[in-house]
Amino acid sequence: METLLSLLLGVGLSAACGFRVFVPLLAMSVATQAGYFTPAPEFAWVGSLPALIALATATALEIAAYYIPWLDNALDTVATPLAVIAGVVVTSASLDGNLSPMLTWGLAALGGGVAGGIQGATTFTRATSTATTGGLANPVVATIENLAAVSLAVLSIVFPVFAGLVVVLLGWLFARTVATRRRTATGERQP
Repeated sequence: METLLSLLLGVGLSAACGFRVFVPLLAMSVATQAGYFTPAPEFAWVGSLPALIALATATALEIAAYYIPWLDNALDTVATPLAVIAGVVVTSASLDGNLSPMLTWGLAALGGGVAGGIQGATTFTRATSTATTGGLANPVVATIENLAAVSLAVLSIVFPVFAGLVVVLLGWLFARTVATRRRTATGERQP
C-alpha cells in the first residue's frame, strides 16, 4: 500500500512538472524541510537549504519567463525535455528504497511520460493561444498553468490518492480532446 501511495505521489508531482518544471521540486524541498515528505535516500539532497534556495530561484525565474511574450514559446522547447527529466526525478524520489532498481526506474519512466504528456498539452495550448490571439491570451494561459502546477504539487504531497485521480482525469480529458479534434478534422476533409 505504501508503494502505491508513493507512486501516486510521484505521478502527481510528475504531472505538475508538465505544467512547470521547478514548482514540484520546490514543493518537495519545502515538504522535506517541514517533515511532510521523506525522499528516497539518494534524493535526500532535495531537503537541503542550498537545494531549497536554488529551486526557489529557478521556480521564480521560470514563472516570470512564461509572462514574457516571445520567451514563453521558446521556453517550451527547453521545458519539454526538462519536464520529462523532472518527472523521472520526482517519481523516483517519491518511491521508497525497498523496490528493485529495475522497478523503481520503470515506474520513474512512467512519471516522465506523464510529465511529457502534460507538457505537450501545455505547449499545444500556448501555440494555439499565440496563433489565435497573437499571444495576447498567453499570460492567462501562463497563470492557469502556474496555478495548476502549484495546486497539483501541494495536492500530491497532502492527498496523493486524490492527486492520482486528478492525473487520470487530466489524461482522460486530453485523450477525449484529441479524439474529438481528429473526428472533426476527418469530417471536414470528407466531401
